[in-house]
Amino acid sequence: MTMMLPTRPADRFSTARAIADAVLYEGYVLYPYRASSRKNQIRWTFGVLAPRRWAEADGSERWANRTEVIVDPGAAPALRVRIRCLQVQERRIEGASGDGTFEPVDALTVGSVTHVDFAEAIEHELDLPAVTLLPLAGARAVVGVHLDAGVDVDPIEGSDGHVVGRVVRQRWDVTAQVRVTARWADGPSALLHVTVDVENTVADDDPAAGRDQALHRSLTAVHTLLAIDDGVFVSLLEPPPFAEAATSGCHSEATFPVLVGTEGSPTADVVLSSPIILYDHPAVAPESEGDLFDATEIDEILALRILTLTDEEKAEARGTDQRAAAIVDRWDDMPPEIWERLHGAIRSIGPSTPEPDPSQPGAAPWWDPGVDGSVDPFADTVVIGGRLVGRGTQVVLRPSRRADAHDLFLAGQNATVAGVFRDVDGGDHVAVTLDDDPATELLAAQGRYYYFAPDEVELR
Repeated sequence: MTMMLPTRPADRFSTARAIADAVLYEGYVLYPYRASSRKNQIRWTFGVLAPRRWAEADGSERWANRTEVIVDPGAAPALRVRIRCLQVQERRIEGASGDGTFEPVDALTVGSVTHVDFAEAIEHELDLPAVTLLPLAGARAVVGVHLDAGVDVDPIEGSDGHVVGRVVRQRWDVTAQVRVTARWADGPSALLHVTVDVENTVADDDPAAGRDQALHRSLTAVHTLLAIDDGVFVSLLEPPPFAEAATSGCHSEATFPVLVGTEGSPTADVVLSSPIILYDHPAVAPESEGDLFDATEIDEILALRILTLTDEEKAEARGTDQRAAAIVDRWDDMPPEIWERLHGAIRSIGPSTPEPDPSQPGAAPWWDPGVDGSVDPFADTVVIGGRLVGRGTQVVLRPSRRADAHDLFLAGQNATVAGVFRDVDGGDHVAVTLDDDPATELLAAQGRYYYFAPDEVELR
């Protein structure tokens, strides 16, 4: 009998393409998509790797990042690494003079487009040669990266075909280095600890330069994609028990590696290491009709706001950047069925329960606490550290790596348990109030608490 093995896609990273592209352009240009907008004055806020001397002198950006992951290997595991980033390219608008020369201008309007100065981006993608992870003695690689400098000039023609100006685009040399290493992971299991470092190696920069000038010699929106042949990556957020010791030894810097693949699985053969905090198995909503460069916003809200732009504002947006122009034009011509699809989606996590007939006496929705008298968050308890924990227990907050950014700011804070809540899936959540928060009494009166998993609090 011949066993047919599933074939892998030609591009090992195809499953991560949509979410990786969203990371690449997150915050690239924000609504109202005009260069003159205040929120577009400070850009390139995610994944910047600046020249080392400048980064160490200024302190606002890093010069390197590090991704650490755990691999559960087969007999012959091979690691594939792809580095993606943007290179800043300055675009300047010049108007034509009568003598055949060109002079810088603040803006140049041609038809429905108002051309203005702006910093654009050039996409770069580097695939490293596959790294064989076993034997460990040879499990390493060092690859240099060079993003070329250049100047491009393109004419701007008026409606009559005559040249009325030109676009001058300039970019600067950027050099970097990618280093891959591997070792046996901590703990009893035969797991591999893999590290990928990305470093800006520009050495001739000016450490006293302003941020805009430093960005010319930087890699921006840097993120790393990893794929494994003959093995799987283990979740760092919710590791299986056999890998807990190994994952506790991972300390990524300026990047957050998550699994890409089947939702709910603790393993996958592709990892996205993003400068933005994500959960395992992130995905772009199927209702999304193209990038708006703000994945934290609701597409429908942004799209409706785009329709409120005046013709003059749209003209500047079109002249700000080709990607901004595509957004404006796409929503100007969007058919009604797409708008309808954006208006909301329900994704059920299980069979729906029929709502009670409100005409019947005593009827209450399923979520009403009165439906199940056995549940009382303010009397219920949960066992933590061998003790029952409930309302009034004093604890210290220890948010884990799966917590969101706001929870991480509360690490080490003293708190008091307000109740133990159980969700529809049977999970326990410890509701707490902060002991040193002057607003605690007001928030508690409104039933507003901070929620942590039982393993994210310790007794005091």
